[in-house]
Amino acid sequence: MPKAVEHFIHAINAAVKNKKPLYIRGGNSKHFYGGQLTSQASDTLDVATYSGIVNYEPSELVVTARAGTRLADLETILSEHHQMLAFEPPHFGENATLGGCIATGLSGPRRAYTGAVRDFVLGVRMLDGRGDDLHFGGQVMKNVAGYDVSRFVTGAMGTLGVLLEVSLKVLPLPSMEITLGMQMKESEAIDKMHQWASKPLPISATCFYNDNLFVRLSGAESAVHAARLKLGGEEIKQGKSFWQSIREHTHPFFHSGGRLWRLSIKSSTPKLLLPGQQLLEWGGALRWLASDENLNEKAIRSQAEAAGGHATLFYGEKSSAQVFHPLTTYMMTLHKRLKQKFDPAGIFNPGRIYSEY
Repeated sequence: MPKAVEHFIHAINAAVKNKKPLYIRGGNSKHFYGGQLTSQASDTLDVATYSGIVNYEPSELVVTARAGTRLADLETILSEHHQMLAFEPPHFGENATLGGCIATGLSGPRRAYTGAVRDFVLGVRMLDGRGDDLHFGGQVMKNVAGYDVSRFVTGAMGTLGVLLEVSLKVLPLPSMEITLGMQMKESEAIDKMHQWASKPLPISATCFYNDNLFVRLSGAESAVHAARLKLGGEEIKQGKSFWQSIREHTHPFFHSGGRLWRLSIKSSTPKLLLPGQQLLEWGGALRWLASDENLNEKAIRSQAEAAGGHATLFYGEKSSAQVFHPLTTYMMTLHKRLKQKFDPAGIFNPGRIYSEY
């Protein structure tokens, strides 16, 4: 067993013994996301040094890497073989790690067209709250028992255990990509994106902001050219940098308000009547809202619920608002039971998702 893993187990056992929370930290690029620990008197477990590729078979479209592996390094290796992480995980910093990517469960512009991060997780190796070294999945979509535990830990914000290794499905890079720009009102853009979703078009990203709809086409050259003629619009020469700014939140929109809300709703939902600026992604299924800090939280969550979704306070002042959408009593009970199974002493990142655990 690597010394790093032995150190992690020792830290877990010490936290259980001392009844002290354990904050799991990787590259720290997404520390702003999620709730704050319920106790400030916590120890920090730095897992960023546990890095490196464990196994990579380009012909099999599978890569296994340690959780501390930098996303930038992993994507560089994949690109050398003309492959990619198709869910386009945001980095939010040069030290972003694979473990942080899985823990937060965040996906980028391509998510609506290729799948979310959890759709590409084949297996994980992790330490639970007892310090046990557990393996789930592998290079198949489900483990022997039939429970897709690998997906449970995706988006769990480190509350279920310490990720050690992750196996991911990767995809080939598209042979061609272009971005089209079109001027139109939001209602027309929502209708257009909804119509396109039912057609065999090589769309890999959409974004609407400030009366402009941007569409990325990816795939075979013939398919991209045919779709371009069908959709119209003008080609944007800086398409790659534009989508990078959306993925990494360097676009000016994302810093135009005191708070940034993330609303996941039905894609066909009409324009949301909320004060502040809005940016639409994922064919209209993801609505970003940049607002002032005094905007009514209940108004945002009620509109999200009415549209069949939920709202998350992505970043901004959190002292007066809950970060994640409140769960029903039934769902909270399930979450607590899962937490109890993996972390019976409750040491891993308490309060990172909900204050109840």
